[in-house]
Amino acid sequence: MKSYRITPGKDVRVAISGKSGCGNTTVSSLLAEALGVRLINFTFRQLAAERGMTLAEVIEAAKTDDSYDIAVDTRQVELARAEPCVLGSRLAVWLLKEADLTVYLKADDDVRTRRIQNREGGSLEEIQAFTAMRDSEDARRYKKLYGIDSSDYAFCGLVIDTKDVPPEEIVQRILAELERRGLVEQTE
Repeated sequence: MKSYRITPGKDVRVAISGKSGCGNTTVSSLLAEALGVRLINFTFRQLAAERGMTLAEVIEAAKTDDSYDIAVDTRQVELARAEPCVLGSRLAVWLLKEADLTVYLKADDDVRTRRIQNREGGSLEEIQAFTAMRDSEDARRYKKLYGIDSSDYAFCGLVIDTKDVPPEEIVQRILAELERRGLVEQTE
């Protein structure tokens, strides 16, 4: 795998988004490590842990209380603005206007469901139902809170279908694009 560093004098912020099971967390983590920058991935999952709630409870509460979304979104953007980083979140590509590169990861529903099952265990049918509900609720809230159509990601600098692409290769594609933009350079 090629090694890179941020071009001297540059501050690099990469925003990575996609639905659950597309590889956001894995790719964001690997990219942050490769660049030697902070990973910012504050999500409902972390908020649930902080508040002693389950993820399902937070998602349910967020249906009627916008403060959950606003707390997560505001915090992660503030963190991302403070330093060079990789921001990995559902809305990163829409909310981090300062991003030097926006990346949208996608995969079909079957692939996503199987990945979630491999990661978390459980019944495939229950995961499919929960994931469909979560996608629907996320899309509704994003539209209501920010006017964002989360199915419209054509503006992103890179859109990668992760179905048959290992995370390390996705990271290499992102690094190659950052290099093309003069934001990173290969090291020996």
